[in-house]
Amino acid sequence: MQNKHEPVRIQKVLSEAGVMSRRKAEEMIEAGKVTVNGRKAKIGQKVDSVRDIITVEGTRVETRQRQKKIYLALYKPRGYVTTMSDEMDRRCVAQLVADAPARVYPIGRLDRNSEGLLLLTNDGDFANQIMHPRYHVPKCYRVTVRPDINDEQAMRLAEGVELDGQRTAPAQVTVLSKEPDRVVVQIVITEGRNRQIRRMCEAVGLEVARLKRISIGPVRLGMLPPGKWRMLTQPELSALQSALKSGQEPDRKGRA
Repeated sequence: MQNKHEPVRIQKVLSEAGVMSRRKAEEMIEAGKVTVNGRKAKIGQKVDSVRDIITVEGTRVETRQRQKKIYLALYKPRGYVTTMSDEMDRRCVAQLVADAPARVYPIGRLDRNSEGLLLLTNDGDFANQIMHPRYHVPKCYRVTVRPDINDEQAMRLAEGVELDGQRTAPAQVTVLSKEPDRVVVQIVITEGRNRQIRRMCEAVGLEVARLKRISIGPVRLGMLPPGKWRMLTQPELSALQSALKSGQEPDRKGRA
């Protein structure tokens, strides 16, 4: 077992702290925006995650060994980007969780024009598990499409469509209601590709008028108002952990 004071590569420390991915960490280090004990960091530099003072753009990083883990559910409204800062001065989710008890980061994304449930945490390992397709965490969306949906389109969505040369995994598709020129469909997927639901619908000839994520695994959006956040409950965290464990099914080649 690794001793907590054993030096670790700085990219790994930043990733595990939930600050950013390792690739993003390398970019920030190269740009001179990361320091260790007041000196500019170097890619691959080993640090003591307990004793060393690490900053990103002047803000001290609470490493995984030092920080208390927190897990939030946020109702992201339309018009907000899922980033902690934006060079184009667009509204971002960081503004909505500025009063959280610790600095947290989004698990996955919802595009600017989408809304609904977004999980945030400072637990990097937990975030990586939720996002990784091997764990098969289901994400449920309520999608309003135009003008209508036929059986063939619904079947194509359920069976998988070609995106970027790769077929999407099977999805659950349920028509909830139909009105003139609009249909509300529930779609459940276990992947998390960029703008996946919108692109799936476009691939079968459907226009997405509204897209709302209502659950991630056992965590539901419920009655949470737009723009507000709440802490995940212990039963929700336990259920998520159970879902992650049960989701590690062997693939077709027998690998976990």
